[in-house]
Amino acid sequence: MLRKCIRILIALFIFFPVGQSSAAPTQRQDTTRRLYDRVMDEFKHRDYEAAMAGFRLFIELHSQSALAANAQYWIGECQYRMRRYRDALKSFYEVVSNYPLSPKSAASTLKLGQTYTKLGDHETARLMFDRVVDQYPDSPEAEVARKVIEPIPSAEASTIQSP
Repeated sequence: MLRKCIRILIALFIFFPVGQSSAAPTQRQDTTRRLYDRVMDEFKHRDYEAAMAGFRLFIELHSQSALAANAQYWIGECQYRMRRYRDALKSFYEVVSNYPLSPKSAASTLKLGQTYTKLGDHETARLMFDRVVDQYPDSPEAEVARKVIEPIPSAEASTIQSP
């Protein structure tokens, strides 16, 4: 597994050289996108270790890219799928904290709720699901969060007795 990760990183350096400052912006964007897509292929093939290493490299090389938040999200997703829930929490919080305007903010907040659920912290999970609904009410993530949140009966309803 480690050898495969190393081979992938070497291939990434060969095909996507770091020193591209003289390249035209469009060419840099194309190269950045190709690198991101290459790492995404590793994720799609369920090679989460290689994908995680690739996304970390991507962030190192392209921290100012619009795709940096996505790469950070996918690091968390790799960790989540490998059941490294504490690490996943850190990665998803990093997206929410460092890239608050990213399209991945809603997905990261939802994943925080799902990760807390896996860890058995249902109270914090509920807070995260509520946050998704409150902050991103029209998003697909809010729809998922609404389905997860169980309706809590009001105190009044529980004190009313039927005849």
